[in-house]
Amino acid sequence: MSQIRGDYKSVWTALSGNKEDAYMVVSGYTDEEKFHADAEDTLYILGETTGIKATDTFLEIGCGVARVGRVLSPFVTEWIGCDVSPNMIKLASRRLLGLTNTRLQEISGYDLQPIPDNSVDVVYTTVVFMHLEEWDRYTYVLEAMRVLKPGGRFYCDNANIASPEGWAMFEASRTQFPPQKRPAQISKCSSVPEFEAFFTHAGFVDWHVKTRPMWVYGWGTKPGAK
Repeated sequence: MSQIRGDYKSVWTALSGNKEDAYMVVSGYTDEEKFHADAEDTLYILGETTGIKATDTFLEIGCGVARVGRVLSPFVTEWIGCDVSPNMIKLASRRLLGLTNTRLQEISGYDLQPIPDNSVDVVYTTVVFMHLEEWDRYTYVLEAMRVLKPGGRFYCDNANIASPEGWAMFEASRTQFPPQKRPAQISKCSSVPEFEAFFTHAGFVDWHVKTRPMWVYGWGTKPGAK
């Protein structure tokens, strides 16, 4: 391995040197129409889990090129995109041109500084946990709890190792690369018990962990009246 997996800023900055590379590492394709359709699917899932209100401030962990933010922002008061890669932030800013209720924040890769405590209504992260170590996934769950207002909502997802599709991804990654040549960003699965532990230990209430083909996903609420 030429890079350490946990050096997220170095890894993801190197992977996103131009638009085509950034699109490929975010989604595996560069087709704009499919990009938009997949973002609409995420919008639907957020609507069914955390809910989407016109008065909400949403924050995305690992926003990439603002695939979701471009579609979500018209429906909320403010959308904040956080990403470790300055290249992703630059590409996201181009994608968000003309949208006055969006802002972007480069972060360290390990927390949500400098986002203030108790300042946003919804935190979500999608197709990001697979690129993080388990400890760093949980730290972001804790950071979501910190920045959410009382009564705020949190959503996360990852490939589910217990699903046929997730196991196929696991086996493909295991067999495709010898240990010394595994890419730093290689995808790693989660499981229902992992997400249940995260929500429990972080202190979320009214939480749910469910599965759909390929994915495990969960959402919960920060205690306290909104």
